[in-house]
Amino acid sequence: MHPVLEDLIALLTLEQIEDNIFRGDSRDLGSPQVFGGQVLGQALSAAQLTVEGRVAHSLHGYFLRRGDNASPIVYEVDRSRDGGSFSNRRVVAIQHGRPILNLAASFQVAEAGLEHQASMPDVPGPEKLRALDELARDLPAGVPMKLRRFLTEKRPFEFRPVRPINFTERKKLPPESYVWIRAVDELPDSPTLHQNLLAYVSDYELLGASTLPHQLSYVADNVIMASLDHALWFHRELRMDRWHLYAIDSPNASGARGFSRGQFFADDGRLVASTSQEGLVRVVDPDRVKHRSDPKSQS
Repeated sequence: MHPVLEDLIALLTLEQIEDNIFRGDSRDLGSPQVFGGQVLGQALSAAQLTVEGRVAHSLHGYFLRRGDNASPIVYEVDRSRDGGSFSNRRVVAIQHGRPILNLAASFQVAEAGLEHQASMPDVPGPEKLRALDELARDLPAGVPMKLRRFLTEKRPFEFRPVRPINFTERKKLPPESYVWIRAVDELPDSPTLHQNLLAYVSDYELLGASTLPHQLSYVADNVIMASLDHALWFHRELRMDRWHLYAIDSPNASGARGFSRGQFFADDGRLVASTSQEGLVRVVDPDRVKHRSDPKSQS
């Protein structure tokens, strides 16, 4: 297996340290805090370890504090309910004695029922598009090295955007995006693993759709973005080592918050999952950002 993907699977595989208590490591992806998708995927993994014979169908999480990349995260699971068909779990992710995420997850015994779904958007397939790391090679010289490294680093997933983001030009765009996503190598036949990986990757691109109509420049370094809450529903079985179209739209931005929705379509057209997220989107004076980041201003 590709080493980067193998490392992600190891990251989502938690250590049990007590009944209903688990611990996971973190990875530094170049941001000041732990990637939100990592905490979601690990919290779901913790909940899954306390459930048998049932598969997750939904989760709802609130991000409370920034996670520390240099420290492990402890996950405490409350077995709220085990009914005839459904089980519910509450998970608290803790670092340095304080919660950084509250999550609720629901699990169901597999059963047949009514079937209908939205249609997959009519967009070019992944074979006609360039990967994100290939597009990053064409970035102009003025793009900061930190952003360049973030776009070109090796990832456990391949991303092929239908409409590549222009990181240097301020251009007003519709609040929607489409990106094809696939794990970089074949994966084991584990439904829980594929759900954990989708939870992890669902935090990519989602909130950014709410900024597209506002002609923001990511190079200017005056846009503060942070996930506040995240919801995810699993509709059908999925395999993250096959292409999925992540179709995202943002119906609202107000009060320094952006709201986005997403749908994951398998390459055969099946709608396998839906997600939504609200996050902080704050535009500030660049001089104020520099002042806050200057060590002298903290003294």
